[in-house]
Amino acid sequence: MKALAVADSMGSWAIRITRYLGKMGLFLGTSLGRAVTPPYRLRNIVRQVHFVGVRSLGVIALTAAFTGMVLALHGYITLRKFGAEGWLGPTVALSLIRELGPVLSALMVTGRAGSAMTAEIGIMRIREQIDSLETMGIDPVRFLVSPRIAALLLSLPLLTAIFDVVGIYGGYLVGVKLLGLNAGAYFGQMESAVDLVDVTNGIWKSLAFALIVGWVCTFKGYYVRKGAVGVSNATTSAVVQSSVLVLVCDYFLTSVLI
Repeated sequence: MKALAVADSMGSWAIRITRYLGKMGLFLGTSLGRAVTPPYRLRNIVRQVHFVGVRSLGVIALTAAFTGMVLALHGYITLRKFGAEGWLGPTVALSLIRELGPVLSALMVTGRAGSAMTAEIGIMRIREQIDSLETMGIDPVRFLVSPRIAALLLSLPLLTAIFDVVGIYGGYLVGVKLLGLNAGAYFGQMESAVDLVDVTNGIWKSLAFALIVGWVCTFKGYYVRKGAVGVSNATTSAVVQSSVLVLVCDYFLTSVLI
């Protein structure tokens, strides 16, 4: 009997997970379908691009600068043991372009903009504003969700590019100005070591991360329940799940694109 109870519990859990994943999949398909079919909500997209992209520039630049500085400091100390200080530029650039740029940009945007998306949509749900949109014949997914996902797909690759550039110059400040490395060696070795495929892979990663963040954060807000407590729980869950999925997705994308 105990074995049957365990099997029944595991079966119920598997059914709930399957239903939840199916619900998320249908939500993503609907959102992307609404984003690419008219009528287009260009004003909403522009507003969300400003919120996600422009207002995230400060935290992206600050994080990128100190990330590049830390990479340069540790990289210089390690490379000096092997007499390879001239490879500091490629070390910083490749670390940022391939991995840290897309990942850290996605995590910063999740914490700053993704959480706000979940809370905003969740508050609209508990105040029955989404139900009011449906009553007026306005598709809430097209009006609320699709512009946010589209804005993330447009903004995050650009933020990642800014992160990479600022991080490289942060490494330049430490490696060249502070530790005395030759500036020509820093940028010259970087030019020969960084290929276009490295930049392209970083862009693909940032697009995948943008889709994950927009999908999870809007889904959590759209289906929030239980009032203010539900909004709080949904916001926390959205940030945690988005961050974990970004890291998991990064591993698999790296395995495929390497």
